[in-house]
Amino acid sequence: QVQLQESGGGLVQPGDSLRLSCAVSPRTYNTYARGWFRQAPGKDRDLVAGISWRGGSTYYADAVKGRFTISRDNAENMVYLLMNDLKPDDSAIYYCAILDYYDGAGKVHHWGQGTQVTVSS
Repeated sequence: QVQLQESGGGLVQPGDSLRLSCAVSPRTYNTYARGWFRQAPGKDRDLVAGISWRGGSTYYADAVKGRFTISRDNAENMVYLLMNDLKPDDSAIYYCAILDYYDGAGKVHHWGQGTQVTVSS
């Protein structure tokens, strides 16, 4: 059974940074893209960042370009999301996912349970 476990969320102030981590087990989907989605109350779940299986291609939503960085460590079966200069609009539940393609095309195969990020002064 595939499991994705996110960690690293929390309550921070505007301008702060956070790094989210996602541990994926087992390695069955190691050659698939990974992505981070987020969902705020009353809104859709949207792709924030995606990365190809070798890490050579990335996608970022316009709202986070220049502030967020996605990375992955295939040896450790981990994917990360470094979030800098956080804004209140970044507050949401963040979900790690296994994707067909790093830009969100195709299918989402598995979801994590999510980690809450709250940005507030």
